[in-house]
Amino acid sequence: MGEALGVAAAVLSSALGGAAVGATRYVAGVIDPVALGAFRFGIGFLLLVPAAMWGASPWPERRDWAASVGLGLLFFALFPLLFNASLRYTTAARGALALSTLPLLTMGVAAALGVEALTWRKSIGVALAMAGVAAALLSGLRTAPPDAWRGDLLMVGAALCMAFYSVWSRPVIRRSGPLTFTALAMAAGALCLTALAWQRGSFEPVARFGPAQWMAITFLGVFGGAVVFFLWAFALGRTTPTRVAISVTVNPVTAALVGAVLLAEPLRWNLVLGLGAVMAGIWVASTQGRHAARVSSPERPA
Repeated sequence: MGEALGVAAAVLSSALGGAAVGATRYVAGVIDPVALGAFRFGIGFLLLVPAAMWGASPWPERRDWAASVGLGLLFFALFPLLFNASLRYTTAARGALALSTLPLLTMGVAAALGVEALTWRKSIGVALAMAGVAAALLSGLRTAPPDAWRGDLLMVGAALCMAFYSVWSRPVIRRSGPLTFTALAMAAGALCLTALAWQRGSFEPVARFGPAQWMAITFLGVFGGAVVFFLWAFALGRTTPTRVAISVTVNPVTAALVGAVLLAEPLRWNLVLGLGAVMAGIWVASTQGRHAARVSSPERPA
């Protein structure tokens, strides 16, 4: 039951994350990526910290402080910089599809760190899913923004940050709690981004924001900041990094829908076919026979 709850939390997190891709794309052209990340995680932290202080979960132990801050800078500072910068060049649907390489990257990182075994079945699934992503991103280049490839590469870099965070954070989350860990890690990232944005003068465009931009910022802070990343940490505390990462296939669906509604971005068949191949590859990579399940050692104890 606990693992099923974790998977459900990861799916909900990814669905909201897909909507956040569309909201980010909506305001990415009018505000600096650094300031946008500062808003998103600053609001998220302000919402999470009261709940963390009043909750029953312990805060990370002193031995985990450095790891928590480092993971916060990786995931709540570097990740949003790459993520937001990506959506200045590419569409919401293409960005979400590039982000859907996360399960493949997570499997590779987990295998390289000895956390999960990379089997032949996983390797075949990785190849199939990567082919799907390539088809989705390389087809119909004439309809893509001129520098979409830059955004696609930046989003893959963001996904790599998320893959390392998913693997490295799980032991810390299990020793403390998803709410307290996320609040501490998000504080580190938000403070870093806020200081950088202030020094760069990145908050100046805020004076010209209208109600629509403020609604998008509020959505990003509440749902795309506090809720999404609490649910992601909650899921990591209850199931393996790869199973959590697989849920990101929900992300392109909601991102494409939000992009179509808010930004009038086209929903083309190459995106649908690419997403189908991604989901098929991830299914192949994440399933195994009963015998393999008995003999494999999916992860080291925390």
